Amino acid sequence: MTRGAQPTGGRIAGIIAIDGPAASGKSSTADAVAEALGFAHLDSGALYRGATLVAIRECGARPGGPLDADAILREAERRGLALHYDGHGYAVYLNGEPADEAIRTPEVTALVSAVSAMPGIRTWVNERLRALPRAGQAVVVDGRDIGTVVFPDADLKVYLTASPRTRAERRLRQRGQPVAPADLDRETAILTARDAADSSRSVAPLRMAADAIPLDGTDLSFAGQVAEIVRLARERLAGGR
Repeated sequence: MTRGAQPTGGRIAGIIAIDGPAASGKSSTADAVAEALGFAHLDSGALYRGATLVAIRECGARPGGPLDADAILREAERRGLALHYDGHGYAVYLNGEPADEAIRTPEVTALVSAVSAMPGIRTWVNERLRALPRAGQAVVVDGRDIGTVVFPDADLKVYLTASPRTRAERRLRQRGQPVAPADLDRETAILTARDAADSSRSVAPLRMAADAIPLDGTDLSFAGQVAEIVRLARERLAGGR
């Protein structure tokens, strides 16, 4: 199957769910796994970021300020916020134009957790995520509640993690920042607090699905991490559910 191929028939195509805490490498890993398997990468966080961008641009939302889910969704619909297949994976479009660069700004990052915790926003996003495999698209989906809420019947569920310090170092390097001890300590504390908040929130808390396979990437290279998930996927998909 070529990447993004649309299988015929009415059954749901292969779904691989990769969940895990912040900075565990879910998105980049999912993208590489999709590439290896000929699936499409579906980044659930991108659509939440798109909704956050709408909240900022159209509703005047700011960190610590009030958020109106109905207003955000109304503007999202009016502006055509959606995921469209781009030949590689699914990209966020807004007003008919690609918005992937706009949704990665610090301004969006500062507000996306608050927007994504709103029940109405999560319902709207989940409905759109679920529609893609139903249309016959084989996908690798990453997020924080993919295997527990969005696709509880996924063919393979992986819970990807690493130590907070390892994730902090990766995040600093990703930003192009020096990995000085003080910076590393500060980022580690931020991620540890984020883990606690994500795991204890009332709406879609971060947790590992009962039937997920845990994968600790602390001592794994990126290539090794990807290879292990690809191996698991091929075994699971070859053997059926």
